Amino acid sequence: MNVVLWIAQGLLAAVYLMSGTLKATQPRQKLIANMGGGWVEDFSPGAVKAIGVVEVLGALGLVLPWATGIAPSLTPIAAAGFVVVQILASVVHGRRKEYKNLPVNVILLALALFVAIGRF
Repeated sequence: MNVVLWIAQGLLAAVYLMSGTLKATQPRQKLIANMGGGWVEDFSPGAVKAIGVVEVLGALGLVLPWATGIAPSLTPIAAAGFVVVQILASVVHGRRKEYKNLPVNVILLALALFVAIGRF
């Protein structure tokens, strides 16, 4: 079970590290045009960058505490935070009728929930 949890943590960390880095570093128009990020239109540039920073920090929180043994309780807390992020993302995509994004939200939510439960 530990190996499966590590795989899930690694996948989530990779996804959120990439996604968060793009949100934190790319201009708003580039996110809208190239990433299908229509949802970005509903948020200020500062809010999008803040979401990106939170995703990067959460990605680190999924892996580093458990791997180093320093404050390992932060890993399931980070995973639980991503459950909340995906619930909110699903609400935003649903309101915007961006239904093609919902399966990804559900998969990421399920993985984050699995890690949160498995590591608590």
